[in-house]
Amino acid sequence: MLNKDMTLCISLSARPSNNGTRFHNHLYEALGLNWIYKAFAPTNLEEAIAGVRGLGIRGCAISMPYKEDVIALVDRMDASATAIDSVNTIVNDDGVLTAYNTDYAAIAQLIERNPLDASSTVLLRGSGGMAKATAAAFRDAGFANVTIVARNEAAGRALADLYDFSWMPDLGDATADILVNVTPIGMAGGADADALAFPPAAIEAASVVFDVVALPAETPLIAAGRAAGKTVITGAEVATLQALEQFVLYTGIRPSEEQVRAAEQFMRAGQ
Repeated sequence: MLNKDMTLCISLSARPSNNGTRFHNHLYEALGLNWIYKAFAPTNLEEAIAGVRGLGIRGCAISMPYKEDVIALVDRMDASATAIDSVNTIVNDDGVLTAYNTDYAAIAQLIERNPLDASSTVLLRGSGGMAKATAAAFRDAGFANVTIVARNEAAGRALADLYDFSWMPDLGDATADILVNVTPIGMAGGADADALAFPPAAIEAASVVFDVVALPAETPLIAAGRAAGKTVITGAEVATLQALEQFVLYTGIRPSEEQVRAAEQFMRAGQ
């Protein structure tokens, strides 16, 4: 039952999904919290962030394409966001907005869990805020042979130079041991929803296929990787881990593993 005393958290994205909404609201209910979570697609980012401050919205998740633009609109930058100049989480403490990045932690955990061989070659497609978090996690895990693939030369070169990686404008016939998609290619609702972020030949030559796109959980790239017998890491896994850390930042409560698994199952059931 909605009531005047509820604490509100939101997400801001150009293409909002129900992932965060289902994950967070499931945990609120499971933990008996008088909170609610709602996704929005803002038409004006500056006004949306002013609303977060002015309305006392406790937490705000930031998704593509706002992870860098929002930096100028917050009051404080946590080290997790400053290190990669990218924000995916804002916490509102009595009108003071502090920015964090939980994407990095999610990617780092998945690299460690699988585990991936740091001597592997990597093709990382993308150059936005999520690509920064992903590149930083691979660098910090000891990967040195990484190539950033980005049509935007300025952004692509800047990201590559930041971590002493290589850059190329397009894939061509390039292959690598690990393929990582950090672009909207394959995202439901987009113009490239049915497209492959990497060509079949590159997928066949790879050992690991990693797609950060969370909707759908089984993107064209992940489906192709599974069909080819490759190890796959999905955007749904990223979404769960980064959302969990956001939940902790907002509420100060860390749910049990069982509660997180239940919330993840509920989230995926809505995809």
